[in-house]
Amino acid sequence: MTTEKDLCVFYLHGFKSSPASTKAQFIGQSLQALGCAYECPALDISPLVALDQIETLLDERLAQGLRPRLIGSSLGGFYATWIMEQHPHRQQMRAALLNPACWPSRDLASQVGQHKAWHSQELLAFRQAYLQDLKAMEVGLTDPQRYLVVAAQGDELLDWREMVARYPGAQHLVIPGSDHGLSDFESHWPMVRDFLLKA
Repeated sequence: MTTEKDLCVFYLHGFKSSPASTKAQFIGQSLQALGCAYECPALDISPLVALDQIETLLDERLAQGLRPRLIGSSLGGFYATWIMEQHPHRQQMRAALLNPACWPSRDLASQVGQHKAWHSQELLAFRQAYLQDLKAMEVGLTDPQRYLVVAAQGDELLDWREMVARYPGAQHLVIPGSDHGLSDFESHWPMVRDFLLKA
């Protein structure tokens, strides 16, 4: 029987975000109170480097006997989907996707160039080549019931209807209003938590 102590929850943040985000901090504190292991890597702006970071941490936790659970926000939701479909131990995983980026090779095409990180003064260089990397990471779904998709109708950056259509057969939580950052996330956390922590 799965318990919180058998699991490690990974929070994968979005484009230009970081472990300092409000959601990342809240989730970490909530899981700590449950005695559940938590990882929130500071993901590189390069998609291939970011995937390598995620997989390295995943494999470390798997080697410790923990079963991974993924929370992916925006671009982090896209990365979580790739892991869920490609990782050798994917059958042990479940993923909650928060306003996931479905087609970032299209949606980030206008973002090529330098950006300031959301939570620091760091400058991030998003390169044209990264769009091809993202395109190559688009995958189909093999086991949609292992996904929970949280889609806010008020998302100002991404279309919630695309999120629902991208994950047919998944569990969907469509939120009236709200925003891309899910500023009301705390009220939806119990459903996300229960989905992730069940066997």
